Amino acid sequence: MTLHDPAAELRANVAVPFEEARAMPVSVYTSDDFLALEQEHVFAKSWLCAGRADALKAPGDFLTMEISGEPIIVLRDRDGALRALSNVCRHRMSVLLEGRGNARTITCPYHAWSYNLDGSLRGAPAMDLNRGFCKEQTRLPAVRCVDWKGWIMVTLDPDLPEPGETLREVDDLVGYLPMEDYVETFREEHRWNTNWKILAENFMESYHLPMCHGGTIGGAVDLKKMTCPEGFEGFNYHHILKDDSIALSIAHPGNTTLQGEERYRTWLLSVYPSLLITLTPGYFWYLCLTPDGPGHVKILFGGGLHPDFIADPEAAAHFDALKGLLDAVNDEDRGCTERVWKGMQSRFAAPGALSHLERPNYEFARWIAGKIPTHTSVPVPAER
Repeated sequence: MTLHDPAAELRANVAVPFEEARAMPVSVYTSDDFLALEQEHVFAKSWLCAGRADALKAPGDFLTMEISGEPIIVLRDRDGALRALSNVCRHRMSVLLEGRGNARTITCPYHAWSYNLDGSLRGAPAMDLNRGFCKEQTRLPAVRCVDWKGWIMVTLDPDLPEPGETLREVDDLVGYLPMEDYVETFREEHRWNTNWKILAENFMESYHLPMCHGGTIGGAVDLKKMTCPEGFEGFNYHHILKDDSIALSIAHPGNTTLQGEERYRTWLLSVYPSLLITLTPGYFWYLCLTPDGPGHVKILFGGGLHPDFIADPEAAAHFDALKGLLDAVNDEDRGCTERVWKGMQSRFAAPGALSHLERPNYEFARWIAGKIPTHTSVPVPAER
């Protein structure tokens, strides 16, 4: 059996100029070992999004997430501060909380050890006879967590620069749209049968819109008028101008701050590795991706409204119509990305040349390649 190194294949793949670029090698999608490298060197060393900060409004509001298999709690503490903590009990290592909710204290479902919202140990039944136990020295480990423009960003890396530093160019592009003030109106969780990178790449390019989204928004897209600018170190982007045919996609009639094309422009931001944002003057929606093996991805799908529309008495009706459209578009994307994953199982699967409209995909591949150490060697079966 011939053995390949998908990391080396990827580095060779992105070593050519963009004008000669091809899609990523099949092995970097299908290899369990390459996914393990991504978990260690990409997800465990990046800022990952847990959703919107306004999803945690009151003290005790919490949500849970995993980073590279590490269970994490994100919550509002009693002072209203955003915190992230290990979601593993310091006694016999049970996971503490699941899903979302509100908790006055964090209580282990196994032996009822309880923790305050700052992670300190509140109570430990029947531990008074253990002379080595010290309640004051027992607490849930803290995990770095910040509010970046209304997004909850969490990382396991204690030395990673703040998102505001690595994503500073976002302000230059979309600073006139206050993301931190947009209000989330829905949040859902999905699981699709595709690789996480396939879905991320699908979001990054609009080349697929006329065909994949022929039943919804594809007819409004003119590929000849589409451009994909060069991205930045921490993210890539592209943008399109929309008319008023889609409810809420342009600025509110009462908004006098936005002028000219700012009132019509839709931005698509892909924050590496896995936060994908569509931002318009009226609404936003997003995806946060978590790999679940090479062939599945867990998806946090959410969205909401600009504050101007939140205050509009007709906004709810408009957004209901918009949500129906977003659901239909999401279903189309699911079909397209799951077909790509199925196609990658073919013995004839091989990466093809990229269009000029897929520049973000090339930049994404280069970013991933730069995160995997060059000394890494992962043997996998040769591509079929």
